[in-house]
Amino acid sequence: MEGVFRQVEVQSVSEAGDESRSEPHPFAQFIRTVGRGPSLSRALTQEEAAKAMGMILSGMVEPEQLGALLVLMRYRKETPDELAGFVQASRAAMTIPDFAHAMLDWPSYADRHKQLPYFILAARLLAENGVRVLMHGIPGEGAASTPKALAAIGIAPSRDAEDAARRLDRENFAYLPLDGFCAPLQGLFDMRPILGVRTASNTFGRMLNPFAAPCQVQGVFHPNYLSTHCAAAVRLGQRYFAAFKGGGGEVQRNPEKPCLTVTLRDGKQGEETWPAMADGARYPWRREPLVPAQIEALWRGEYEVEAPIAAVIGTAAIALRVLGQADTPLQAQQTATDMWAARRKALR
Repeated sequence: MEGVFRQVEVQSVSEAGDESRSEPHPFAQFIRTVGRGPSLSRALTQEEAAKAMGMILSGMVEPEQLGALLVLMRYRKETPDELAGFVQASRAAMTIPDFAHAMLDWPSYADRHKQLPYFILAARLLAENGVRVLMHGIPGEGAASTPKALAAIGIAPSRDAEDAARRLDRENFAYLPLDGFCAPLQGLFDMRPILGVRTASNTFGRMLNPFAAPCQVQGVFHPNYLSTHCAAAVRLGQRYFAAFKGGGGEVQRNPEKPCLTVTLRDGKQGEETWPAMADGARYPWRREPLVPAQIEALWRGEYEVEAPIAAVIGTAAIALRVLGQADTPLQAQQTATDMWAARRKALR
């Protein structure tokens, strides 16, 4: 948590001039706003949320205060205004070069994968077909984390935002760890083992869009968050967007179920339901070993299983709709299928 907290003590001299008294900490107002009970508490406005997160990222908040705010908001559920304010403050703390440009923003903030992250192949497929994809996120745990899966197909994380921007110029794809563009925010994710629950950072991290890509995809773990994510995207000025319940909260379509997707197209909200793609027993492919080398084998055509291939194609299809490269889900599905069939199977 280094860099997140800084001891702050605010005192003033009493009228008599010979005694001092402790004044409320400047951050206390935000806890009081959200924690005064069912009749007096309220959500933070977008401006208040931005100020609160600005103080957190500047190290001006006590650990007890941060824990109180995060748990209160977790219990009550964050509002779109709060999430948008947190993102605003986080963007102000980022170091992004002027030449950084991406077409599609792809967040990956699930810290535990229960199935292989085949979505990285969907992102690679798009990059191979000219889409500049910036993937960003936290390292995660276990052998199937996003960085380890990317390493299996020969992709190393970028050192910082400038390195990621240059890789996009060369390869149309870059993976940028959170601590490479907003290191103080990593401290909020590190609090999960301390608090025992996910926090607002797991939600608004997906919305950061550090390179201001015009198009964005998001995966959520709980479907009831879909409308919240979409409303926050509107407040942040995102014009093209799609979010759906993905495997482990990642941007990975479950091909064995219909997929409800909330969308923004030129800022207008909508919904689409994509049909199931693969038949069979419930999640049979989830029981496979979490070995990232299997992802490489799938791309090379050495591992042919219906559901993982459908997950890659189906995820890429949703992204193609967001990018405006298909007029209907059926057309997007066919385009993604053709891309997969024509992919260059050599990875290096």
